[in-house]
Amino acid sequence: MFLRRCERCKSGKKHTYWALVESYRTARGSRQRVVAYLGELKASERNGWAYLGKHLPERDRPQPSLFDPPAYDDPDEEVLVQLRGIRLENLRDFGDVWLAWGLWRLLGLDKLLTELLPPGREGVSWSTVAAILTIARFCEPASEAHIEHTWYRRTALADLLGVPVEQVHTDRLYDGMDRLRPLKEAIEKHLKNRLGELFDVKYDLLFYDITSTYFEGDAEQNPLAKRGYSRDSRPDRPQVCIGLVVTRDGLPLSYEVFAGNRHDSTTVEQIVEALEKKHGRAQRVWVMDRGMVSEANLRFLRQRGGQYIVGTPKSLLRSFEKELTEQDWQTVQAGVEVKRVLGPDGQEAFVLARSAERRLKEQAMHQRALERLETGLRKLQAAAASGRLRDDGLANRRLGRLLEKNWRASRAFQVRIERLAQPEGAARLRVRYERDSAWTAWAELSEGCYILRTNLVDMAPAELWKHYIQLTEAEWAFRISKDELRIRPIWHQLSGRVETHILICFLAYVLWKTLAQWMRSCRLGDAPRTLMSEFAKIKSGDVVLPARGQDGQQRTIRLRCVTEPDAAQKVLLNRLGVKIPRRLRRLDDLVEL
Repeated sequence: MFLRRCERCKSGKKHTYWALVESYRTARGSRQRVVAYLGELKASERNGWAYLGKHLPERDRPQPSLFDPPAYDDPDEEVLVQLRGIRLENLRDFGDVWLAWGLWRLLGLDKLLTELLPPGREGVSWSTVAAILTIARFCEPASEAHIEHTWYRRTALADLLGVPVEQVHTDRLYDGMDRLRPLKEAIEKHLKNRLGELFDVKYDLLFYDITSTYFEGDAEQNPLAKRGYSRDSRPDRPQVCIGLVVTRDGLPLSYEVFAGNRHDSTTVEQIVEALEKKHGRAQRVWVMDRGMVSEANLRFLRQRGGQYIVGTPKSLLRSFEKELTEQDWQTVQAGVEVKRVLGPDGQEAFVLARSAERRLKEQAMHQRALERLETGLRKLQAAAASGRLRDDGLANRRLGRLLEKNWRASRAFQVRIERLAQPEGAARLRVRYERDSAWTAWAELSEGCYILRTNLVDMAPAELWKHYIQLTEAEWAFRISKDELRIRPIWHQLSGRVETHILICFLAYVLWKTLAQWMRSCRLGDAPRTLMSEFAKIKSGDVVLPARGQDGQQRTIRLRCVTEPDAAQKVLLNRLGVKIPRRLRRLDDLVEL
């Protein structure tokens, strides 16, 4: 669910309010519907901050002051301000970086990195550099050069962190990345504990998935950059693979970087052992897609006392043809039915599932492939009949390419290419094809069906299916990382820098999910991008006040203040339970001689 800003004019007055909108699928595609309208707030809804720390002891609960800027001393002096000369200068983006800086401190990353990276002779502490890199990735993903030349100068982060603009440059940012890389394991352990405190996270069910991200250059100095199966449809470029473990709520727990040509199934043992090394061996249920499945991996999990719910290859459906025709299915939600079948040794169970939406999707894919394939066969037949196609070897190669291109329907026709004993006009070959009735019957039976495999033989099939469907949380994590946080290392080639870049994206994703959980508890949906876009409209600027002091001298006073949120933004702030500051600091007075 996500927020949508709505505006309406009534009786000549403009009204702004928020709608909570949900996306859902129909037979005709994706649709949206309004779940609720967020108008004026009731008194009971104004304490949104309390939801964030409701599971913590009283002494450890986070306070809204995390989002306040550093305090400053305001000299107590009376001056006479000339109202006609007041002006506003140097507008900067404030709301989004203010919120991100508060999330960074809410997670305790400022204290953790200060302990792990104690200050030395550097001009800016390395923990602050790490915060700048992560907040920039969270708010406006781009290169380190963009941070130096554009983004940092345009935001109010210098006021929040106390780091002048001239001290933020690429050399310092790259050095900060090099310092941050060895701390990956300590950061993951800290975040696991902190997220568990804030949101009462359960770690009994873990979802593991893998994706890839490619390089623009050849990345010759990176040993992990290899060509392999690309999820971005770029097999021509070297890439690295990223394996991510998340909880049932999509909160990230751990990740690993693998070589770009690594097969998914070969990463399971490494990721399980790495997780057990960091967090200990416990009774966990691993949920993985069929790309991770192999007999060796399942045997490895069983030997360690692990439990699993995994997808299976589509070809396994053939073994359950009898069960597919029976009627003892259990409905788990509208359009989805499941049934359980015990394995031959009773140590495993198979959950058969069929979905009406998936059936419509697969029927459409099969129909398109059938039409394309039959059109190609007719052209092949016409070419042979006209004499343009006379070589049977060439004809078989063309048939092979046609079947490969339309592989979903490659078994739908029985095709024969025959050389004629006697020419029939210009024809030397005859191409015949006919529909395979057995394939058609099996397609109609199996469309929309799939199988899950598990060693949780006592769990109800409906519950097993619901756990597996939550694997989409890991898929959404990758989608957010690629679309919103731009995880692809466009500006990095060295192995260490690439790994640190992915670590920063991981930290930015933790901020993203922390805000999403906070929004969910405040009934604001779970899509932070709309909220961040609105907060980015809140600016800070220098209010210039021409004044006359008690000594009679003319002076110019500069106050760095925050613009007033509009009515719709105030609704969001009240729901979150925080107040945006009005003033940041007072700049030095300029005395006019």
